Amino acid sequence: MITGIGLDIIELDRIDRLVRRSPRFYKRILTPNEQTYYEQAIPSRQIEYLAARFAAKEAFAKARGTGIGGDCGFQDIEVIKNDLGAPSLLFQQVPVSGFISITHTKDYAAAQVVLLS
Repeated sequence: MITGIGLDIIELDRIDRLVRRSPRFYKRILTPNEQTYYEQAIPSRQIEYLAARFAAKEAFAKARGTGIGGDCGFQDIEVIKNDLGAPSLLFQQVPVSGFISITHTKDYAAAQVVLLS
C-alpha cells in the first residue's frame, strides 16, 4: 500500500550559488558516506550529485508528510546505490520501504519518492 508520495525539483545554479557562498554547505546536506563520494567527484559532477541528493531528501520528507525538520533532518536521510547503481534510501540507518527515482539535466535535479507500508 502506498503511504506517501513526494516530489522535488531544484535548479543546479541555486545549489552552485549556495556552495560558492558557503563551501561547507554540502556537509549540512550529505551524510558522511555521501560526503566521501562528493569529495572524490570531479567538480562538474559535485553540483549535480549534491543537487540530486538535496532533491531526494526533500522528496522523502514530503512523502513522509513532515518536511525537513524535527525528527527528519538532512543527516537522517541517506541515498545509497545497489550493485547496478539503482538508488534506495536509508532513514536513520534503516532501509526505507518504497521507491526513489533521481534525475538531472543541465539545469535541474529532481527526485520522486513513493513510500510503501
